Amino acid sequence: MTFSIVARSADGHSHGIAVASKFLAVGAAVPAAEAQVGAVATQSYANLAYRPQGLALLRTGVDAAGVVAGLTAADDGRTQRQVGVVGATGDGATYTGADCHDWAGGVAGDGVAIQGNILVGPQVVDAMHEAWLAGDPADPLARRLLAALRAGDEAGGDKRGRQSAALLVVARGEGYGGTSDVVADLRVDDHAEPLPELTRLLDIHELLFGKPDPATLLPLDGTLAAEVRGRLVAAGHEGASLDEALASWAGVENLEERIVPGKIDPLVLAHLRGAEG
Repeated sequence: MTFSIVARSADGHSHGIAVASKFLAVGAAVPAAEAQVGAVATQSYANLAYRPQGLALLRTGVDAAGVVAGLTAADDGRTQRQVGVVGATGDGATYTGADCHDWAGGVAGDGVAIQGNILVGPQVVDAMHEAWLAGDPADPLARRLLAALRAGDEAGGDKRGRQSAALLVVARGEGYGGTSDVVADLRVDDHAEPLPELTRLLDIHELLFGKPDPATLLPLDGTLAAEVRGRLVAAGHEGASLDEALASWAGVENLEERIVPGKIDPLVLAHLRGAEG
């Protein structure tokens, strides 16, 4: 009833899952991940205990294939299960029980596991795998996962239709404010077009919580500083310094992750100009 991709970034720092299904709130059931440990997707009459158990095994150094073997060996319902696992290093592993509804299957390779059931056919998994391999390893993991998921959807996806989708990415210290490992945890629980909606959410998430590119930062001086000060005053933010005023405004606009003292992110500037223009 679901198709998913579990993967590790090329640098090994990030792990994540993207999943879609004709199933309510698939993101509440399928994905689990832990920074610098790995990620697990459990589906097809999902055994939700696979999530903590799989991560616990990965944490002890068991490789992905060993995790799959351990989870399924201990599960009397394994013939109806499907699971994908990726660890901190090495190949991913995928398992499809003999009694999963057709079409069901998966593929795994270095740092990736792709699987699906009740699909229109094997072309869904194949398209996801091709999209993953064709992706730029330097791109953010969230974008690569979503691109692979879209490829599966465009190839036919779940043969029953569409309902929900989710994206979970973790990396040590890369979450909000540097106090969390959750880079992105986005869910579309019930929607006619869940993947376009998930893409929209990721776009907003990256605007609000993405880190600024140091190469694009603009110095807050001269005419630009005067413009920014004027727009902030018009918006009701008159801090003792320009940095304080900008940080105050950004906090209200949920853009605080993009604030750098003495400089301004072009995305923040565009938002400020739009808000005041």
